[in-house]
Amino acid sequence: ARSQFSSIGFWRASSSPLGSTTEADSQPGRGRPNQMSFSEPTTMATDYVLVALCGFFAWRLWRIGKGAAQASVCSWAAGFACFGLASLAGGTFHGFSTIFSEAVLQELWTFTAYAIGLASFFLLTGTLSACIMPSVRRVAMLIPYIQLILYAFWMATHDDFRYVIYDYAFTNLSIVVLQLHAGISRRAVSAPWLIGGVLVSFLAAGVQFNEIAPHQHFNHNDLYHVIQMGGMYLFYRGALLLKDC
Repeated sequence: ARSQFSSIGFWRASSSPLGSTTEADSQPGRGRPNQMSFSEPTTMATDYVLVALCGFFAWRLWRIGKGAAQASVCSWAAGFACFGLASLAGGTFHGFSTIFSEAVLQELWTFTAYAIGLASFFLLTGTLSACIMPSVRRVAMLIPYIQLILYAFWMATHDDFRYVIYDYAFTNLSIVVLQLHAGISRRAVSAPWLIGGVLVSFLAAGVQFNEIAPHQHFNHNDLYHVIQMGGMYLFYRGALLLKDC
């Protein structure tokens, strides 16, 4: 059975958005033979807005990072690209969950899990590049590599989104610790932005986890996406200010 997506994820697998799932709803191509309809259009739309936003941030950070030869900024650009791919898979799941087969939906889940894992890897390597001196960085850089390898092997045999949450939460907490240290010791101007981004991301996760929905046509996933857009903007502004040690 497919895991129920939650917290840091870009979707939550659920029953039909109009209520309980019927046999016709759960079978691709059944129920509405003469009409193709989106299962969760608002969630799909907000996910796709996240795709565009992450894509733009990734492009801007990559250009600036390459031009200034800043590995930290380029790593964050790669992280945003991975988040965009995860949102693309999430929006596709939401929009076409009653049309695609279970096999396709499972592939979307697997793709999202690994895309978020890669995003965590790039965000942490980028933050380490900006916060840790070269003499120590060689050892410190082993952490995200080991984390990614263990995550990839673990997720190959475990179909539970909580492990994606654990991995991403570890990265976010690491960013807070590293940026707090950089802000206090070197007055790094990136610190307020990146820490703020983490806090907004946790707020968004809380909204989704508690299923806070302001309207029946604007559910907890939709609100999560909108709040997360603010978090992504804060991450973007902070990443622009990163400087390699």
